[in-house]
Amino acid sequence: MSSEEVILHVDNLRVHFPIRRGWLRRQVGSIKAVDGLTFDVRRGETLGLVGESGCGKTTTGRAIVRLEQPSSGFMAFEGEDLASLSGQMLRDYRQQVQMIFQDPFGSLNPRMRVESIVGEPLRIHRMAQGSERTKRVKDLLDIVGLNPSHLRRYPHEFSGGQRQRIGIARALASSPSFIICDEPISALDVSIQAQIVNLLGDLQSQLKLTYLFIAHDLSMVRHISDRVAVMYLGQIMELAECDEIYEHPMHPYTTALLSTVPVPDPVFERERKQFVLEGDVPSPANPPAGCPFSTRCPIAVDRCTSERPALRLIGPGHQVACHLVDETGLSVSLDPSE
Repeated sequence: MSSEEVILHVDNLRVHFPIRRGWLRRQVGSIKAVDGLTFDVRRGETLGLVGESGCGKTTTGRAIVRLEQPSSGFMAFEGEDLASLSGQMLRDYRQQVQMIFQDPFGSLNPRMRVESIVGEPLRIHRMAQGSERTKRVKDLLDIVGLNPSHLRRYPHEFSGGQRQRIGIARALASSPSFIICDEPISALDVSIQAQIVNLLGDLQSQLKLTYLFIAHDLSMVRHISDRVAVMYLGQIMELAECDEIYEHPMHPYTTALLSTVPVPDPVFERERKQFVLEGDVPSPANPPAGCPFSTRCPIAVDRCTSERPALRLIGPGHQVACHLVDETGLSVSLDPSE
């Protein structure tokens, strides 16, 4: 298989949640959680999806797994239109595409033992039964670094990091090729985060997995991702190779985000400029008419407030949604003193 082969294609994805009021629950508006996403995920890579809380990252992941129903747009997994899947075809798809959830305790049934939690995908997809299923569960626990003899314990008997490893084992049970990691480390102690990220990297190498890694920790995303998509208010602002986007950010929002990431170099840290964004993120129920970032962008022009910029290619593999960006970068300085 070519490393450039696209395993997941998303085109103009929208997920809008209705706002209903009154006794008759009439729809009076909608929350535009995801509002026109277009991206590809290549086989064997890790695509990092980053952005502020509430920008639609998790909703995107849930829509791909079909836990949320898209309002419009097109998604295809290995060339198969996801909107056409139902019944057994949808179950077969979910065998190939799994999700690791953010909350390592809330995503596990507290009344089920580890053996049942990890073995449930094997039962649902009829992949193993009886002693064979138990053996498979023990193997999965061993793969993620847990003691196989603990399969009769309940989730509350484990630490947060161990519970997340149980969630990873459950995701691996159906032998998927694509896993959506929905902020799998954000609820964990810092000392445990690196262990889980390293585990995910090792599993990817061993099992030939493809990841969509959703997070807001930019430093951790750089450690694990091959490419990074920066999301704001339901839309992608910038998408590029990992090193390219961290070393040569083009979009003002990406530049502002990266300027706040601590760097272990006191000299560089003292000299570099931070771009502090003013104001709050607009409501997804009433987003700006033009560029979603126009209300907080320090260099926005009239065109930004009226015309939505398209996500366009401005360099090899580098896409940016900004009217003021060309092949050489931003046409206006972000620093008001210049």
